[in-house]
This record gives sequence, C-alpha cells and structure tokens, in this order.
Amino acid sequence: MENNKTYRLVIAGFGGMGSYHGQLVEQAGGIAVHGVYDPIEYRMELARSRGFRTYGSFEAVLEDGEVDIVLIATPNDVHKELSIRALQAGKHVICEKPVTIESAELTEILQAAKQANRVFTVHQNRRWDEDFLIVKDLFDKKKVGDIFHLESRVQGANGIPGDWRQLKAYGGGMLLDWGVHLLDQLLLLTDSKIHSVHAELSYILGTEVDDGFTATIKFKDGLTAVIEVGTTNFVKLPRWYVKGTEGTAVIRDWDLSGEIVTRNREVEHVEPKPIQAGKGLTKTMAPPSEESTLRAAIERVEDLSDSFYDNFVAVLEGTSTTAVPNSEVHRVLTLIETIFESAASESVIVREF
Repeated sequence: MENNKTYRLVIAGFGGMGSYHGQLVEQAGGIAVHGVYDPIEYRMELARSRGFRTYGSFEAVLEDGEVDIVLIATPNDVHKELSIRALQAGKHVICEKPVTIESAELTEILQAAKQANRVFTVHQNRRWDEDFLIVKDLFDKKKVGDIFHLESRVQGANGIPGDWRQLKAYGGGMLLDWGVHLLDQLLLLTDSKIHSVHAELSYILGTEVDDGFTATIKFKDGLTAVIEVGTTNFVKLPRWYVKGTEGTAVIRDWDLSGEIVTRNREVEHVEPKPIQAGKGLTKTMAPPSEESTLRAAIERVEDLSDSFYDNFVAVLEGTSTTAVPNSEVHRVLTLIETIFESAASESVIVREF
C-alpha cells in the first residue's frame, strides 16, 4: 500500500545553507518544511517572509510532537550537541557537513542514533555534482584506461568568507569547509585503501585557520591524488586533471569545459617531430602526432540516482539505504585528521585506512 505520509522537517540554522535547504525540500516529495529556528532575529524574519513558521528556541523545536526531522545547518562546533539532543528527543536528523570537527564526535552521534532508533545522515551534496559524476564515469568505464593519477582543485581569490569560517573554535578553515567535499568525492572513486598522506596548509591571509591546503594521497592500488583548495588564486588551475594508461582528461571549471585525449589504437605509433623549446629542441616533450591521438569533448552523464531528499524519505520508509553511509563520512573525517597531522608534523603519514 502506498505511503502518503509527509515528513515534517525543521531547519535549525537559517544562514546560507539553511535557507538553501528550504528550497531543496520544496522540490522533494514526501517531505515539507514545518518550521525554522535560528538565534539571529533577522534570519527568523527572513524565514517568516518566505512563509515559514518560526520557533522561539531549539527546545521548542524538540518539544513539538509534529516534527519528524531536524536539519542542522549551524556552525560546525555545535553539530554534535544539537544532533544528539534532537535524536534523544525522537527526531530523525540531517546534518550539514562537515558533520563534526573530530571523528570521535561522529561516533558519539551514531551511538545516540542507534539508542534512539532514529535515522542520522549527513548532507554530502557534492556527490551529485555533475563534474564529479563525469570523472566517476571515466573511472568506471575506463575511458582513459586505468587511471593512475588525478588532481582535484577548487580555487578562488576571495579569501575565506567573513563569518565564523575564519574562526578555529567554530570549526572554520578551508580543509573542513571545502576539503570535506573533495575528499569525499575522491574516496568514492576507488575501493582501495589509503597508503600514505602528505599535506601542507596555507595561512597566507593571516587568519587563525587555514585559507587553503594541498594534500598528496597515495592508495594501496597505486592511484595517486593531489587535492587542493585555495582562496588566494587569481588564476585557477583546472577543476579536474585525470591521467590514465590510455589518455588524459581535463575539466577546467564548473561550466564543464574541457576535453579527453586518448591514444588511437587503430594506427601504428608515429614518432613525434622535434619542436623548438626555448633555446633547444625536444622530441620527448613534443605533442603527439594528430594521427596518434583521438580528441573528444567532455560528455554530460545522466544521473539516474535519487536526489538527497528523495533518498532520505525512502530510507525513512524502509525502501532504500542511505545515499551517504555514515561509515564513509567517518572515513572522510579520519582523512581530514590525517591531513592536519601531516601538516603539523611536516611529514608523510604512512597509515592504511
């Protein structure tokens, strides 16, 4: 029999992401925004202007028996406290990323969810990004052969947003803010365990948290990855650079501009012609002949998976498993902690996980 229940959700924290969730929920089926709570009054006024009811306190949210789900979209430092309180009050919980500042805090949340028999999940929304889905398709279909190296970057020149993201106590910094996305995507591309991590954090802007980082990650299967976030880059490097045994792919930016260049197996190898390079000649670094390669545009990938919220409703109804397993979220946090450790010790951390 079809379940016509509509799950009622309250957004706790109505800043940029909280208000964005209000739009996302409206597009999903089987779930609706029941209300909003934020300690900052102008955000409550914004919520009311959009037709949402508001609560005077977080306690009032938890005491409302009509509320099924609490969405936590607050600064990172209070994710654990609010999540556990909501779970203990019998609510299902969706939490923004990074779910916690430390992996041990996530373990506490998951214990509370188990004891309360409630669903807890994390909004790792960039698993649905089209550029990532294209790269995953490259891996899965071996469009450039077996991939042995990739580089994933997001870069800009606007610095860190001028809010709590500049403060360590609130869980600020670019490793936690953007690194959590890129690392989550990376770990979805391979089943291999990590072998080693080497990282550097950037403090060019003089804030107490990192304004960027570079991490080199090696996997047991031989794959290497460079993950980089920068907020002082006036000229950006490509969003993705992927090397395989049969070719190379590049996605330059969010507009999905780029190309795939592969070996042409239908012709015999043609020796490249030497080119003038500075004050000398080189054949090694000359471009391959046109006959030896095939060029193709980046192709969009059809995403047949459920949206985050459609999946969440299906999980509540027992017809699906969560699209963002908590074990995968925990592994990302462990990798973030390892990156912090490597940067602080200025060394390569060799650790399998």
